Amino acid sequence: MGEGKYESRKHVEMPPSKPFSNSLQSSLKETFFPDDPFRRFRNQPISRKIVLGLQYFVPVLEWAPRYSFDFFKSDLLAGITIASLAVPQDSSFVPPLVYAMLGSSKDVAVGPVAVGSLLIASMLGKEVSPIDNPKLYVDLVFTATFFAGVFEAALGFLRLGFIVDYLSHATIIGFMGGAATVVCLQQLKGILGLVHFTHSTDLLSVTRSIFTQTRQWRWESGVLGCCFLFFLVLTRYMSKRKASFFWINAMAPLASVILGSILVYFTHAEQHGVQVIGHLKKGLNPVSGSELAFGSPHMGLAIKTGIITGIIVLAEGIAVGRSFAMFKNYHIDGNKEMIAFGVMNIAGSFTSCYLTSGTFSRTAVNYNAGCKSAVSNIVMATAVMITLLFLMPLFHYTPLVVLSSIIMAAMLGLIDYNGAIHLWNVDKFDFVICMSAYVGVVFGSVEIGLVIAVVISLLRVLLFLTRPRTLLLGKVPGSMAYRSTEQYPEANNVPGILILRIESPIYFTNSNYLRERIWRWINEEEDKLKDSSATELQYVVLDLSAVGSVDTSGISMLDEVEKSTSRRGIKLVLVNPGSEVMRKLGKSGFTERIGRECMYLTVGDAVDGISFVLHSHKSKAVEAEDVNINNIV
Repeated sequence: MGEGKYESRKHVEMPPSKPFSNSLQSSLKETFFPDDPFRRFRNQPISRKIVLGLQYFVPVLEWAPRYSFDFFKSDLLAGITIASLAVPQDSSFVPPLVYAMLGSSKDVAVGPVAVGSLLIASMLGKEVSPIDNPKLYVDLVFTATFFAGVFEAALGFLRLGFIVDYLSHATIIGFMGGAATVVCLQQLKGILGLVHFTHSTDLLSVTRSIFTQTRQWRWESGVLGCCFLFFLVLTRYMSKRKASFFWINAMAPLASVILGSILVYFTHAEQHGVQVIGHLKKGLNPVSGSELAFGSPHMGLAIKTGIITGIIVLAEGIAVGRSFAMFKNYHIDGNKEMIAFGVMNIAGSFTSCYLTSGTFSRTAVNYNAGCKSAVSNIVMATAVMITLLFLMPLFHYTPLVVLSSIIMAAMLGLIDYNGAIHLWNVDKFDFVICMSAYVGVVFGSVEIGLVIAVVISLLRVLLFLTRPRTLLLGKVPGSMAYRSTEQYPEANNVPGILILRIESPIYFTNSNYLRERIWRWINEEEDKLKDSSATELQYVVLDLSAVGSVDTSGISMLDEVEKSTSRRGIKLVLVNPGSEVMRKLGKSGFTERIGRECMYLTVGDAVDGISFVLHSHKSKAVEAEDVNINNIV
């Protein structure tokens, strides 16, 4: 009676049954809606729900009412600074406006990216020559941009933003360091005054391009570039030393553009090896919606080009956004970023703009210029539009070497040496991931670096899933806690009981390994007991507290272990199986075979219950022996 009373107080409850449709709905919700975006709509009137819905899909409506004039002063300066970079490189002002409305990043500055440009050119150029048929080629570029936007937006509406979770902290540190290194090397073209330069971004190609053109180096450009670079680095150093000098650092890039332009104008430096932007065509981009080649026989090529390039520039843009968000300790919404990039490219395809994403160099300059919100993109777009209409002649004398110096100065502050050292001290595997991303970006490309780092991260996850840790537990002296004997060497083993903890879900990927590992623990424990002539092994306790899920392969493994231990006279006991695990064990009939009395809430309960049973059996054995002796007498 005492035994029954003890067991009824300690047994594990079977969770209530749950229809499959409810389980599926719950799983889908956790996968696609972990942030519970519908929570804000609960118990709200219809009018408020409409406002909240608009704020969710158009983030500017949410943060604009809280926007302050102090923020605007910072964003104004940052926007004008990145506009000075944008005007010589492209003339798109519609995409930045769209991103400012829909994006969730405070720092990302958008524009065409090199890899997207090269991919579009290479994929479309195989079938349509930009020289022989320029009209069709341009139409296909806009069409590919349109389909890239549609695909990117679709990913966001389908709630696939969790893809950004594969960009770990270590990956971002390596990615940013590698990208900063590569961009710095590419700016040597402007610093040295080179006219011809490689389109590749890897270290070997850039180095080869630089040192095979030593005869074309211009010392005038080099001296000017070094002076401006020194000025920019000095202002950033001063701002870090004293917070009141922040505005000096923020204004330094724009001041450099103005000062450099004035210097070239009065000294005619463009005649002495200093390259300038030169003549730029005035006027806004024409509307290009009617130019999309939907009826072209090459539309299939445009769709394929758009999807492939859209995926690549989307990955790069989100990586850039998440990297800078990490610096400022805020969160970007992957779904909103996908929608923002998608709608931005759709709008761009109708306004003579080709594929656009978050660019690393502009974002770095935007960040270093002290931007506070996406308003810097609005300022940039407005400045570009005004420049296209009225101010293009003013950029004629802007030296390219100054723009290279601004970008290079911004890059130097993004190589996080301390972060890499911290990874080495804390987690060597994370350090390997970080360096893989860095080496991949520097010696390959941004995409190669990201792919390598993500693959290694996934391999780490797979290794954890296929080879999960199993720990031997013992009782910590002076407490009721049972902990790993590896972490607590003083923890004592319980005679006749082997206590193991499994630290992973049990799936088909690891069930065979766990079976072998459990038996290895059992064999080692039995050998140890034989050598010490101690009590033989009678119970194996499996702590399933960390086992969040189990599949049929895992249940079969537990079933096989239970049958094999029974043949050896060893009883299998389970501790704290979770609701999902318990439900599946019940449906499979495993709980009936093992007995509910062999399931406990805690390891301490299990040890106490086993000790109670062993003591009862021992008492009965002693009583039986006394009866036999009395009968003999």
